[in-house]
Amino acid sequence: MSNKSIGFIGGGRITRIFLEGWTRAQKLPASVTVSDPNAETLSKLKTRFPAISTTPDNARAAAQDIVFLAVHPPVLAETVAAVKGAIKPEAIVASLAPKFTFTKLSGLLGGFARLARVIPNAPSIIGLGYNPVAFASALTAGDRAELLALLTPLGDCPEVAEAKLEAYAVLSAMGPTYLWFQLQALREVAAGFGLSDAEITPALKRMVCGGARTLLESGLTPAEVMDLIPVKPLAEMEAHVAEMYRTRLPALFQKIKP
Repeated sequence: MSNKSIGFIGGGRITRIFLEGWTRAQKLPASVTVSDPNAETLSKLKTRFPAISTTPDNARAAAQDIVFLAVHPPVLAETVAAVKGAIKPEAIVASLAPKFTFTKLSGLLGGFARLARVIPNAPSIIGLGYNPVAFASALTAGDRAELLALLTPLGDCPEVAEAKLEAYAVLSAMGPTYLWFQLQALREVAAGFGLSDAEITPALKRMVCGGARTLLESGLTPAEVMDLIPVKPLAEMEAHVAEMYRTRLPALFQKIKP
């Protein structure tokens, strides 16, 4: 458990995911302050995580030892500029948003350079996230270790080049959304066949994990992997779905690039 005070500017989904992940891992920091302008959002967080402090004042969250910027890119600039005077010179500020580079963030913060950027992943809520992190050069090895100690209970947190963070936003951060609705539909169909949830859960989990590892680790070509199962009930849809990946995701990537 970190002995540093933690601040979250923004109390939305990502903050909730981090708090839930830490709680499940029994690693919730002793001092967490979350700010958000929405009173209902803060009330729900306080009910679920009674040990945290909540406030509508972003400056209060910004005055902690490690500060997570957990707001969406469209409002990040004005939010950050408004709290720059509250940030401690020795603090670490970690942005959880794509698009805003270290250079942009430092400019918004009046030259503050003790920065990190993380692309968070929803499975962090159960400790199975993939949260790539990039560190600005002003952070020491000790600073980096402190932030990694916070991220590790949430899952993998590989250090990557800052220029690759937006690619990870499309691949890993948004990736579950490409699959979850299909897996839930398959789950419901299997229940209709008479399988119980206790029977569906291990089969679905092993199928998904094994299928991914077969594609990535078997040594077979993608075509050989896809030929392992002769019956393909959704074969007529494959080309259409693949085309959506090839057109919509590059367009999204261009939109979130700095």
